[in-house]
Amino acid sequence: MSSRRVLKVAEAVREVVAMAIITDLRDPRIQGVTVTFVEVSADLRLAKVHVSVMGDETQQNLSLRGLQNSAGYLQQKISNRVDLRYTPTLKFVLDRGIKNAFEVTRILEEVLPAERAEQAANEPGNESADNESADNNTADNESAEPDQVESTPEEASGQE
Repeated sequence: MSSRRVLKVAEAVREVVAMAIITDLRDPRIQGVTVTFVEVSADLRLAKVHVSVMGDETQQNLSLRGLQNSAGYLQQKISNRVDLRYTPTLKFVLDRGIKNAFEVTRILEEVLPAERAEQAANEPGNESADNESADNNTADNESAEPDQVESTPEEASGQE
């Protein structure tokens, strides 16, 4: 169970690191980086910064190397902003949660369209189902017995 202080420090570290990445870092390797969350150890000496990087594997690895190389500068920023006895050592970890969510969505879209098409064909409010029922009604009227079919006035006068 995390204490309130640890959670507050983690949030402060996240804010400082995210703002520093956006505004201060000029490393061309660090592009498309988002800080998702930060885990701080109970003794406040280690902070795992989880980042999401848009791009392929090589771009992600380059961004992680660039972030790790700029960890000292980011620790200095944290030290200036957060009043702690020891400034946490930063360790950057790639957060694959967003990428995994996109992958699950893609797989579900591949599997579910076939099921959606089957369900759409079986629904009573479906347009194709309405056309089928209209065709059935027409067939019923054609096969109806002559007493049930109304005749026109001309036919009625000719039959008398």
